Amino acid sequence: MTTPFDEEPHKGPGLFASLRASFLTGIVVIAPVGLTIWLLWSAMGWVDGVVLPLVPETIQPEKYIGINLRGVGLIIFLLFTIVVGWIAKGLIGRSMINFAEGLVDRMPVVRTIYSGIKQISETVFAKSDRSFERACMIEYPRKGIWAIGFISTTAKGEIAQQANTTGDLVGVFVPTTPNPTSGFLLYFPQEDVVELEMSVEEAAKLVISAGLVYPNAKDPSKPENASK
Repeated sequence: MTTPFDEEPHKGPGLFASLRASFLTGIVVIAPVGLTIWLLWSAMGWVDGVVLPLVPETIQPEKYIGINLRGVGLIIFLLFTIVVGWIAKGLIGRSMINFAEGLVDRMPVVRTIYSGIKQISETVFAKSDRSFERACMIEYPRKGIWAIGFISTTAKGEIAQQANTTGDLVGVFVPTTPNPTSGFLLYFPQEDVVELEMSVEEAAKLVISAGLVYPNAKDPSKPENASK
């Protein structure tokens, strides 16, 4: 059964269908660029709003430039962070940090917050043994259902001792979709973890896109649409 809106087989797409396809293609091209610019612009404005009020009135950039130029606060923040990092690498800087951390350790609530934020910062920004090593697949939440995970480290200490297993336990972070910053930390026997050749970044893209952006086996640098 056909309707007046059905296209005849020998005819190409109508004008409306062609315009709709062009519009959707334009959205696909514009959306990533536009959202990226908007996020960067908003982030610069947020940093300016936090940093510039801390700058003394006599040396406010707007006083010399004449206009409130967005991004000046970000530049000040970057320069300040570089100087702090340079000082922290020296002997005096390390001594000051150790002294300050000693004071924080005496504060019950503050030390818990500080310790958590410090560990997250070191994991995200520093290249250490606490970063994710490889992407993997594990059967979760039950046998026959596979989930993408990230191998963190081999279980140590009490966790490894108390677990009733014959081999090593591997810590696997199983992220949620589309927000990979939340998830579950699970420990699996080594033999139950299937390591993947794709990188951690490629696996993260797969999770964030809900399986739509799949790494191309022929050329890993070019993602492949999983729906094809």
